Amino acid sequence: QVQLVESGGGLVQAGGSLRLSCAASGRTDSTPAMGWFRQAPGQEREFVAAINWSSRLTRYRDSVKGRFTISSDNAKNTVYLQMNSLKPEDTAVYYCVVGPGVRTEYSGYRYWGQGTQVTVSS
Repeated sequence: QVQLVESGGGLVQAGGSLRLSCAASGRTDSTPAMGWFRQAPGQEREFVAAINWSSRLTRYRDSVKGRFTISSDNAKNTVYLQMNSLKPEDTAVYYCVVGPGVRTEYSGYRYWGQGTQVTVSS
């Protein structure tokens, strides 16, 4: 019984930056991990990054390492994804997820948001 509100998506030129936010409300005590998946048209949904807000453990897919940074604000039950040096291939719908632990599989999370569109133009 967790609700997720995503924001920060939009259209940006290649090389630009966006900051995604996801605020969780409800019973979040059993969901210390928060993260992001993305899905491009015609593609499978793929893991982007996740963080355990208790241990601060983070995990990223290789293609975003050094460009994306995930962080959390425990007091606000909010996770952020700072995306720098954006590329056209980053274009996708980004989904916020929460769950009991950091996982790279979508099925490892309990709740998810409705998604926010990120479009990177060349």
